[in-house]
Amino acid sequence: MTVTILQAIMTLLRTGTGALIVALATASAHAQGVTTNRILVGQSTPLSGANKALGEDIRDGALAYFKKVNDAGGVNGRRIELLTLDDGNDTKRSGENTEKLILETGVFALFGYASATLSRPALPHVEKHKVPFLSPFTGADPMRVFHKYVYNMRASYADELEKIVDHYSLFGISRFSIVHYDDVVGKENYAAVERALKRRNLTPVSVAAFKDRRNPDIAGGVKSILAGNPEVVILTTLYKASADVIRGAKQAGSTAQMVSNSFPGSTPLADELGKDGVGVAIAQVVPPFSRRSIPVVAEYRAASESLLGKKSYSFTSLESFIAAKVTTEAIRRAGAKLTRESFMQALDKMSNYDAGGYIVGFSPTNHNGSAFVELTIIGKDGQFKH
Repeated sequence: MTVTILQAIMTLLRTGTGALIVALATASAHAQGVTTNRILVGQSTPLSGANKALGEDIRDGALAYFKKVNDAGGVNGRRIELLTLDDGNDTKRSGENTEKLILETGVFALFGYASATLSRPALPHVEKHKVPFLSPFTGADPMRVFHKYVYNMRASYADELEKIVDHYSLFGISRFSIVHYDDVVGKENYAAVERALKRRNLTPVSVAAFKDRRNPDIAGGVKSILAGNPEVVILTTLYKASADVIRGAKQAGSTAQMVSNSFPGSTPLADELGKDGVGVAIAQVVPPFSRRSIPVVAEYRAASESLLGKKSYSFTSLESFIAAKVTTEAIRRAGAKLTRESFMQALDKMSNYDAGGYIVGFSPTNHNGSAFVELTIIGKDGQFKH
């Protein structure tokens, strides 16, 4: 942005005020990440470290849809480009990446941060520079509070946890335990389970709260959970911690049903568990990627194969694909004179958008686009059953 404005000033010195007006208008457009042939979207997500697979799925799902759009000529003659920076699942790097994407690169919007803890450091920059923040991959309550510039395109963790409690309580199950992190987001997850149980006159029989995300006390957590003799254990932790708790509980002789919310990513959790994953249930916020009868699923599978050159699917990349499709539709509706403001106005008017068997709806006072939740189970073949 700075370079462009300096160029505009030099133009004024050479050719006069009229040229300055044109140059500054160009500077303003470039500052919003939009040129005559490109729209630049920025992303910070883990492409290294323990959450690498999750970050890659988020990136690749969006790239699959943007490639499809770009191969067909883009939107109003503009290609949509995704610039992804690695944050290694570190909040400090996420904040630094956000500042770089907005101030140095001049992106049009931010897209697909991998969690609430990685998204929250972006919010001060989003608010200060009035940048749309699209599809943070989290259902955490702190990110669901209405924010003018934030658009969630998936259900909340509270929606997922309510679905889990409702499903199992229908079978007469009453002994629920929860595993969560002892931080802002983790406590919100615990509170959501507690609320769901209270509506059914129940309370958790035991709880494991990990203070350290990087080095959780798995043995202590398993001991705390099993002390309550639960029938269902609800996990809301990262995939490695969740897998370790599940293994530890099974080795200790527990026969409790293990259920995770969508937070850890279904494929990373299933891969980490291996044969120990059979029978583990996971909440999903998009339809199963095996259900090709749903138009957006069939579209996703074809686009993913085109991008990757192989049949490699996941719930996370499907979610990102849908989010990229919604983003692209709002860009199209905003018209040829695309600005951040016109884009957000278009999103706010998408009250009932059908992405192909998956409905997303926003309004000027509601930026939570979907409440869709479905439960799946890991089968003996490692595939997800529904």
